[in-house]
Amino acid sequence: MSHRSDPELLVALALRLKGFGEVDSIASVHGLAADMTGVILSHMAAAEKCVMRQVEGVEKYVLTPTGREEGQAALGQEMQIVEAREVVQGAYDNFLQLNPEMLQLCTDWQVRDDHSGEQKLNDHSDSEYDRKILDRLVTLDKQIAGILRPLIDLLSRFDNYPSRFTLALEKVLAGDLDWLTKPIMASYHTVWFELHEDLLATLGIDRASEASV
Repeated sequence: MSHRSDPELLVALALRLKGFGEVDSIASVHGLAADMTGVILSHMAAAEKCVMRQVEGVEKYVLTPTGREEGQAALGQEMQIVEAREVVQGAYDNFLQLNPEMLQLCTDWQVRDDHSGEQKLNDHSDSEYDRKILDRLVTLDKQIAGILRPLIDLLSRFDNYPSRFTLALEKVLAGDLDWLTKPIMASYHTVWFELHEDLLATLGIDRASEASV
């Protein structure tokens, strides 16, 4: 049976992945109820594991160094209890094989070469060009689903990623183009970034030192 993580671990991890956030956005990462998330955040704030900060004029929760350290320790303990390192490491290694394709896909979506060889912003007026990129995204989505499957079988906190990827993919295929790369929303790229950070956090790898791992 897939291991269910402690709810506070999930909230602390979601805050780490988001950087900052309001209750609903933090709850959405791992599919927690908003009311439960709010209670946990209040307890964490009282314990100085997170604080409220103004971000673009809105009060949002941010992890404190104490909250980050304790959250990392909890992830390490969970990995030992579940004996999950080999599976998570394998998923991470496979993810790194796909990551360059995702980054290139997002670049191709945002800019393209014009007839003179210069790069210009993609205005999405060329439907054939965009369709080829979205075909690549559909293929990539099937591959990331395969990477997530053994993770979900072991740690249930990964089971919200497929539905988040699916929602973003369906939105962009339906013509809502922001759902591929737009930041500060649950776009495909945002969910991809959060999964990457989730794997790094789970393995205790700092993103800045990832290239040397």
